[in-house]
Amino acid sequence: MFDEEAILQELIFKAIRSSGSGGQHVNKVSSKVELTFNLAESLVFSENQKNRLLRKLKNKLTKEGVLILQCGESRSQHKNKDLVIKRFLDLIKASLIVPKRRIPTKTPKAAIRKRLKRKRTLSEKKANRKKPNLD
Repeated sequence: MFDEEAILQELIFKAIRSSGSGGQHVNKVSSKVELTFNLAESLVFSENQKNRLLRKLKNKLTKEGVLILQCGESRSQHKNKDLVIKRFLDLIKASLIVPKRRIPTKTPKAAIRKRLKRKRTLSEKKANRKKPNLD
């Protein structure tokens, strides 16, 4: 599909301070990790794969075609980096999957007969509810 080692070389990481409440230590430590990946300038993917990724990830990309992911779940910067890399690779793999083309099938004749028989029995049941015509 694609070379994971080569794609990891193209990633840019930046450590930033996590948001939210915290103690004395929170304002000194940059544990949140921001991953930046420029899809437009990537050498790992073919043009076909790039077009597929652009289509699938269009809501997550910036106008320049840059994907930005952040992770601040853990207090450890290294753990956050591992988590954001895993999330990035899962996102790329899921976007590159080509769905199988659906082959339309005919409705089986037995199913058509069964449906028509059920319609007939229901119409007979409703016809029997009417008052008899005594003419």
